[in-house]
Amino acid sequence: MDTALTRSQFVRWRTAIFAIFLASGLSISTWASRVPGIKDDLALDNAQVGLILLGMGIASIIGISTGPAVMARTGARRGMLMTMLAFAAGIALVGLGSSVLGSVPVVLIGMVLFGFGNGSVDVMMNVEATAIEQQMGKTILPVFHAFFSFGTVIGAGIGALAGGVGLSVGTHTAIMGAVIAVMAVTCFFQVPVREAALDPADHEKPRWRERMHVALEAWREPRTYMLGVVMLGMSFAEGGANDWIALGAEEGHGAPAGMGAVALAVFSVGMTVVRLFGGPVVDRFGRVLVLRVLAVAAAAGILLFILAPTLPLVLIGAALWGIGASLGFPIGMSAAADDPAKAAARVSAAATIGYVAFLGGPPVLGMISTHIGLLNTLFILVALVIASGLFSGAARPLRIEEPVGGAKK
Repeated sequence: MDTALTRSQFVRWRTAIFAIFLASGLSISTWASRVPGIKDDLALDNAQVGLILLGMGIASIIGISTGPAVMARTGARRGMLMTMLAFAAGIALVGLGSSVLGSVPVVLIGMVLFGFGNGSVDVMMNVEATAIEQQMGKTILPVFHAFFSFGTVIGAGIGALAGGVGLSVGTHTAIMGAVIAVMAVTCFFQVPVREAALDPADHEKPRWRERMHVALEAWREPRTYMLGVVMLGMSFAEGGANDWIALGAEEGHGAPAGMGAVALAVFSVGMTVVRLFGGPVVDRFGRVLVLRVLAVAAAAGILLFILAPTLPLVLIGAALWGIGASLGFPIGMSAAADDPAKAAARVSAAATIGYVAFLGGPPVLGMISTHIGLLNTLFILVALVIASGLFSGAARPLRIEEPVGGAKK
C-alpha cells in the first residue's frame, strides 16, 4: 500500500514532475535549434538530415511502445531516472559527433539514444502526473503539458543565443546534457516510491511477468481504444501543426518568409494559454463538453487555415487550431487515471497511442502531401478531430465501485 505523503513531500513530488516535463521539452528544442549547425559541421544535405531524424523518430516510437515494459521492470521512479540520463547522454553525443568527431554514425547513435529515452520517459512522467492530479482532486494535467511547452521555448531561446554567439554545437549540447542529467538525479530523490507506479521496495516486488501483466492489462479494455481515438485525433492535430503549419502558411498561402514561424507561434501560444488556464474550465463544465467544444474549435481552425483567402484569417485559423488541440491529450490522460488502482496501466496505454500518433502522424501527412498537396492533406486532420469529438464520451468519469465498508478497490 502506498504511504501517505506530507504536504512538503507532495509539493516536492509535484515540482519534480513539473521539472521532468520541462526537461523533456528543453531536450527536444536543444537539438532542434542546432540542426543547421549540425548540418554545416557534417556537410549534410537535407535528405541525410531527414534520415537522421527518421532514426530518432523510430527510436522515439520504440521508446514509447516499450515504456510500459520499462516501468514494469524498474518502476516509474527509477525508470524516469534511467531514461532521462539516456536522453541527456544522447544530446551530448550528438554534439560530440557533430563538432568534435565529425562523425555521422555518432550523431545517429546520439539521436537514437535521445529518441528512445525521451519516448520512454513520456509515458512514465504522465503516469506520475495523473497520480498527482488524482491526489489534488482537480484538473491539473494540462499545466504539466504547458511546462513541456515552456521547456521547448526556453531550449529554443538558449539555442538561438548559442548559435548567435558562435558557441559550437558540441559545447552547447554538452552543457545542456549535463543540466538535464543534474535535473534527473535531483528529481529522482523528490519522487516518492509508489506501489501504483510499480516501484515498491525490492523485497515487495512481484515477479516481472506479473508486473508486465498488470502493465498490459489496459490493452484488453474497450475504453482504452475509445480514449485512444480522442487522443489520436488531437495528437495528430498537434503534431501536424508543429511540423507543417509554417510550411502550409508560406508555401500553401504564399505568405512572406518568416510568416510561417509567426503562424506556428500563434498556434503554440493558443495551445499553451489554454493548457495553463483550462483546468478550472474542465472542472466546471466536465471533460466531455469541453472536448466537444474544443473539437469544433480545432476543426473550424484547421478549415479556416486551409481555406482562408487572407493572411490575417490564416493566423486566426492557426490560433483556433491551437486552442482546439490543446486539451485532448491531457484530458485523455486524466480519464485513463480515473481508477487509481489501474491508473498506471491505463495511462501507459493511452500515452502510447497519443505519442505514436504525435510522432508518426506528421511523416505520414508529409508522404500524402506529395500526391495531393499540403493544404489538401490537412483535411485529414479535420476528419480525425471530428472523430475525436464524436468519441469524447469515453472521457466521462468512471464510477469506481466500493466494497462493503467503503474502502475503494
